[in-house]
Amino acid sequence: METEIVSVDNDMDNSKSYQQAVDILKDGGVVAFPTETVYGLGALATDARAVQRIFEAKGRPSDNPLIVHIGNKEDVDKYAVNVPENAKRLMDAFWPGPLTLVFHKRPGVIAENVTPGFETVGIRMPDHPVALTLLQTLGGPLAAPSANRSGKPSPTEALHVMTDLQGRIPLIVDGGRTGVGVESTVIDMTVDPPAILRPGGVTREMIEDVIGPVTAESKSAGEEAPKAPGMKYMHYAPESPLFVIEPDEAVIRDAVRQLHAEGKRVAVIGPNEFDIGEADWYFPVGPLHDNDAMAVNLYGAIRQCDLTEADLILAAGTNFEGVGAAVMNRLLKAADGKRFNR
Repeated sequence: METEIVSVDNDMDNSKSYQQAVDILKDGGVVAFPTETVYGLGALATDARAVQRIFEAKGRPSDNPLIVHIGNKEDVDKYAVNVPENAKRLMDAFWPGPLTLVFHKRPGVIAENVTPGFETVGIRMPDHPVALTLLQTLGGPLAAPSANRSGKPSPTEALHVMTDLQGRIPLIVDGGRTGVGVESTVIDMTVDPPAILRPGGVTREMIEDVIGPVTAESKSAGEEAPKAPGMKYMHYAPESPLFVIEPDEAVIRDAVRQLHAEGKRVAVIGPNEFDIGEADWYFPVGPLHDNDAMAVNLYGAIRQCDLTEADLILAAGTNFEGVGAAVMNRLLKAADGKRFNR
């Protein structure tokens, strides 16, 4: 299979490109497209055979649920039942945007393999002009996880998608670099109080300002099937082992020296201000504790590490303020929980 990239921007007539994507989707195919978080790999959420092509292209475990993307808030009632009032308040506050709401699904509409083993479905309305135009032109829901090989860093540029999925999918719609950089927040609205299953661009504090107290689940692995993406399996991992390390310049410098004494080549991901001349490669991701910048740049930095010959990667952590909770969630997933302590 040849993989084609089509670019869309505000200065072009993009109708042919969107129609090309819609034709593939209506024919049961998959298409990669940008959202405000990361690039997604979409298939018609009502077509089980089309959805299966997502799992095949990504090499994704079949018990890992998919998020359904819609182009209009009013479409929620087509795919969900018993939508609570506090969910409507969240939709009014954050849609379109990086927030996925888990509802009881309407029976017989969404394909069973979108939410394997569950009577719930995660739905969001992305805040990206390309994603919204594609959804509204299609006139249907798209099941869409991140457009990468399963377990690898999520793609924030079309080139990342091509690196992972060339020859596996027919089309990538290139809408430029994504803005938020980490996947959407997922919150379960079927329980009381609602529970954050995955932190993301909409923070716990922002949610609680709208609907009051929520809980945050910390499960990252286990025998049960995951209720939301990113809860069970190792994610976002580079080729070389990654360790999260304290965001302290002296600590990182000393760690690099120790690793060099063991004959290891080291890549470091850290803030702009640090001067770690000892590192074999250094990839800055923004000012120290600027968690928004770190979210935008994190996956790109992890992917840059894959282009080096590093034996080990040290990634400076951050605090849990705002989107920092999402950044640390992704870093610890990429590290499979490993922290560098010597």
